Amino acid sequence: MSLLVVDAGTSGVRAAVVHPDATVTAEHHRVVLPSSPAPGLVEFDPAVLAAAALDVARAALAAGGPVEAVGVANQRASTILWDRATGEPLGPGLGWQDLRTLGECLTLQGQGIRLAPNLSATKLAHLLDLHDPDRARDLCFGTVDSWLVWTLSGGTAHVTDATNAALTGLRTPDQADWDDRILEALRIPHGLLPTVVDSIGVAAEATRLDGAPPIAGILGDQQASLLGQGCVRPGMAKITFGTGGMLDVCLGERPTFDGRGGAGTFPIVARSRDGQRVWGVEAVMLTAGTNVEWLRDDLGIIATAAESHDVAAQCADSEGVAYVPALLGLGAPIWDYGARGTLLGVTRGSGRPQIVRAVLEGVAQRAADLVEAAESDGATSIPTLRVDGGMSANPTFVQALADATQRPVEVSPVLEATTLGAAFAAGVAMGTWPDEAAVAATWAPRAAIEPARVLDRAKWADALERSKAWFPELSGLDF
Repeated sequence: MSLLVVDAGTSGVRAAVVHPDATVTAEHHRVVLPSSPAPGLVEFDPAVLAAAALDVARAALAAGGPVEAVGVANQRASTILWDRATGEPLGPGLGWQDLRTLGECLTLQGQGIRLAPNLSATKLAHLLDLHDPDRARDLCFGTVDSWLVWTLSGGTAHVTDATNAALTGLRTPDQADWDDRILEALRIPHGLLPTVVDSIGVAAEATRLDGAPPIAGILGDQQASLLGQGCVRPGMAKITFGTGGMLDVCLGERPTFDGRGGAGTFPIVARSRDGQRVWGVEAVMLTAGTNVEWLRDDLGIIATAAESHDVAAQCADSEGVAYVPALLGLGAPIWDYGARGTLLGVTRGSGRPQIVRAVLEGVAQRAADLVEAAESDGATSIPTLRVDGGMSANPTFVQALADATQRPVEVSPVLEATTLGAAFAAGVAMGTWPDEAAVAATWAPRAAIEPARVLDRAKWADALERSKAWFPELSGLDF
């Protein structure tokens, strides 16, 4: 029987029915865009998100149901606080890209507590300080997966899965429990934390949907994409190019480092089943597709994101123009929140094609940085890259990615592999697929791209260096 997936990403909520042959039908989407009331702030309305999730889930179920189970995927680390009795959210949700707590992270660093502002920990403390300064109310905290399951279950289940819990910044390094030291430092009560459940396994019933199917799979978006692209064995890796860019590689065993590795990556739980965790490492660039949006929305150089391919294809190379995509700072391997987007090598003859190509190639060069970082920290080799996300539909960009990394690139058959990953998690729990190896066997890329030329990595390293510490007061965060 088929499976229903509810997937809440940065730009909205999507629901779809996934069949046992891994085809996706009955897709419905509702745009729920975040807002940025000031530079560095990213907010969203949890009530609007919940209503949209129910609407698209019910529409997909009506068009493609009945289903055996529900899978949930979500943007990770985005933070929501709500009243347990009423289910009403308190204030806006804070998106994972929100940097309003950067100052608090710097203060905590002085106390020996290293937390990134992209994690949930300081976002939750900020919301609590605003809405429950005495810590006296009966509240619930959750990342978006928790909020979706709470919504679908009619408020009967307050849970998160192991992949999402690991990105809160509130767990012990081995992910075995909540970290009392951090909870105490941030004045976060244990009682508002969700129960951590397996990624693959029945967690609740979706009582607000017809038939009340079980919610049997929960995965953070990057781990869902990893599973959705069949990356289940050590050394298998994918990059998702959405607003940011996330490379995840399977390792199997837990990395030897607790926090950030020497090359700037972080340990992740790739998935959990029957209480057993599969580990990997993740390398992050803070902006990827956001740079194309900048070309479109702020500069007006292109009318649509898709047009970036057509414009960039008008020139064979960028003719010396280089762009560092650091609109919100740099991620792995150089975590520098004070770095900024940098455009170099512009001459009187530089036009739209050269600038647009430089932006696409800059994102590809940053992706090559991520590959090198993940191989170093993971002590592994990544022979082939699998890619999904909006930028994976751009042929100029995908070719630049193969050229920058000097690796074959396999393009996901669906634009958002998170949908397949959440379905696979729920399906393995219900027996639709016997195990993760059977899931991997379904992989069939839409295209396979080989390197065609070599991009100048030495020149790129020089450009990257020039982008660093533009706001030096923001560059001192070490986590």
